[in-house]
Amino acid sequence: MKKKTSNIEHRTSNTEAQVEDGLWQLHDGNSSGKKSGKKYDLEERLLEFASAIIDLSEKLPTSRAENHVAGQILRSGTSPYPNHGEPESAESREDFLHKLKVCLKELRETRRWGRLIHRKRWAHDDPTLIFILSESEELIRIFMSSVRTARMNALKPQRGGTNPSAL
Repeated sequence: MKKKTSNIEHRTSNTEAQVEDGLWQLHDGNSSGKKSGKKYDLEERLLEFASAIIDLSEKLPTSRAENHVAGQILRSGTSPYPNHGEPESAESREDFLHKLKVCLKELRETRRWGRLIHRKRWAHDDPTLIFILSESEELIRIFMSSVRTARMNALKPQRGGTNPSAL
């Protein structure tokens, strides 16, 4: 008999990314600089990241190579936002973990395209590119931690379940 796993939604941060003085900045809604204790909403953060990706892709020059890279970063950089909702409907622990890994894979690809854009100086000092490079690093860390936690939880015995050494 297959055990049913719970699909508990775990939200992370509730932040706002805004352009201030031409620079993308993340805020927790508290301008005093003190921690507000406010939870961060990862879905909102991924939405803002996807929006910045769209903005950057529209700013890139239009040579053949630049069009190719713009299309690639547009696909990989907007993918984590819709894919983030997929783990909520995972059919098993393995499916949940796989869906988190898809988001992580797309974020890593986006970071690489962003680094290439930076290296080619197609948007070298652009604040949107700087935001994307920084935010992709942070989002990768968040998803890595989620994958690690999901793996550890898969190894923990279920209540009244099997011995972890049997896994």
